Amino acid sequence: MATLANAQLLRTLKPPQGIDFSSNDYLTLSQDPRLKERMIAGVAAEGCGSSGSRLLRGERDSFSELERSFAAFKGTERSLYLSSGYLANLAVLTTLTEAGDLIASDERNHASLIDGIRLSAARRAIFPHHDLSALARILDEPRTGHAFVVVESLFSMDGDAAPLAAYAALCRSTGASLIVDEAHAVGIYGSRGSGLIEALDVGRDVLVSVNTAGKALGVSGAFVAGPSWVIDYLVQRARPFIFSTAPPPPIAAALMASLAIVADEPERRERLVRRARHLRERLAAEGVPVAAGDSQIIPVVLGGNHRALAVAQAMQTHGFDVRAIRPPTVPAGTARLRIAVNIGLDEPTLDRFAVELASQVRSHHR
Repeated sequence: MATLANAQLLRTLKPPQGIDFSSNDYLTLSQDPRLKERMIAGVAAEGCGSSGSRLLRGERDSFSELERSFAAFKGTERSLYLSSGYLANLAVLTTLTEAGDLIASDERNHASLIDGIRLSAARRAIFPHHDLSALARILDEPRTGHAFVVVESLFSMDGDAAPLAAYAALCRSTGASLIVDEAHAVGIYGSRGSGLIEALDVGRDVLVSVNTAGKALGVSGAFVAGPSWVIDYLVQRARPFIFSTAPPPPIAAALMASLAIVADEPERRERLVRRARHLRERLAAEGVPVAAGDSQIIPVVLGGNHRALAVAQAMQTHGFDVRAIRPPTVPAGTARLRIAVNIGLDEPTLDRFAVELASQVRSHHR
């Protein structure tokens, strides 16, 4: 603990306060009255908890209905709902891979992907961020088993999109399977809002995707989406699924409402794009170093841990809830503010935020 404190790496638990510039509630669905009403009705009908794993007494018709709806939304044969994105990634990576297989992983993948890879029996190879040439060399190496390529579609700390079309082509040519974490893209991209896999039209080349429901969808849990045989196999063999208590049944009702809103109200996604573009332009105009990209995730890299903490604290004092992100979440020397835009933020608020952030970045120049 002393070592962490000296390195400015101690974490604290701090509830929301001020204007939200840090959560993943991009479409503000977590506070939508329709989701609340459906969840309340779900509690009245099915109670608060599931009471067991889904293979015991925890299964509900509402889960099966939700999985059918999400598979249709995602354009896949089936989907499987789990309690969290972390569990879903562990389930996929520890179950579908075997000894002798190879997993090629982007160096900036989320911790849940990293841990799933570490817990698998496969050999792992890490390639530099978005480096197609390095990935190609890895896939060209002799191997005895199957190869898997694991990436996020929209990276959670950098806000940049993976070159999924290029990955898909490379996997086709080498016989590798592509696994994509759509945590920060589902609900936002594509004509249906199902994610970047849809937007880039690479669904036929993706073995499975993992799609969290606690970010843009506004509720909780995660879906693994893919072919029927994968879902059947996960139900039989995935320890994070088999040995976890099923999610609370009322969550399924709220998620059904969320999926309907995403489908019926594309203007929410369009508004998010406009708001993110506006803030990026305003930050750049104020001289704030904004990383490249066009997503709703805007990293402002400040370097040292102390500086990132100081700027975040100053912004919170002025009523803007933005948090400092430090190692090991991001590489050493790249501590940052991870700004997350949501559609509840109007342009005057975004303008005030940009002016204040520019002032604080200049004030805390070390």
